[in-house]
Amino acid sequence: MTSIAILGATGNLGRQVAEQALARDWALSVAVRNRGRLGADVASRARITDIDLAIATTEQLASFATGHDVFVSCAGLVTEGEAFVRLVDRVVTALELLKPEERPVCWFLAGAALLPLDETGRLGVELPKVRDTYWPHQKNYERLQRSSLDWRVLCPGPMVDHPAVGLERLRISVDSLPTLLPAVARFLPSPFLLPLFAMKIPEMIIPYADAAAVILANVQAQDSTSRRRVGVALPVGMKGKKPVWAAQPRNVA
Repeated sequence: MTSIAILGATGNLGRQVAEQALARDWALSVAVRNRGRLGADVASRARITDIDLAIATTEQLASFATGHDVFVSCAGLVTEGEAFVRLVDRVVTALELLKPEERPVCWFLAGAALLPLDETGRLGVELPKVRDTYWPHQKNYERLQRSSLDWRVLCPGPMVDHPAVGLERLRISVDSLPTLLPAVARFLPSPFLLPLFAMKIPEMIIPYADAAAVILANVQAQDSTSRRRVGVALPVGMKGKKPVWAAQPRNVA
């Protein structure tokens, strides 16, 4: 039986990952500050560890991750800036405390802005305005690259609480945008590239349920997503719509 440990299981994405893991009959562990925010099924079936991530030590986090095949971190918000960077660093450091043979396959969360926009390798997070809010994603990615963990980073656009589109219908990319910019993009300076990137965001607004499905479908050690950024887009011709709350940046862009 596959065993999975989740940080942030009371959030929108973490809740979906937890519920889908249970639907697969996986052994589930969650670390939470408030047990009351867990769904009834998760609360009754998961192994629950009480952890306040604001003060949790690397040793506590390592102990929580020990003995699992998969580790998913949905915790933290990009708008927390340096606090988010410090949290991810602490989680990565905790996983590095485990013996190499005991380390789980790891998933972390970023946003579409972390993906290369064109053949030049420019990132969305390097564009004007985008950089102001989403720079922590690049810092966290650089920290993961310095580690020897078997990690993956999910890089969707904004996520919404809508019915799942279905894994088989999604466009999934590795280390590239799942919805390509026009070929002329590689010749444009960054200020002119920003509107083209913004026009593609609606195609990458995906349901939380689909984001969770992508994670759980890619948990084999050293598979094609290992140490890569994974982009997700809706089927060709379909566009999502951000709810009112998404007007404020969260974890994705």
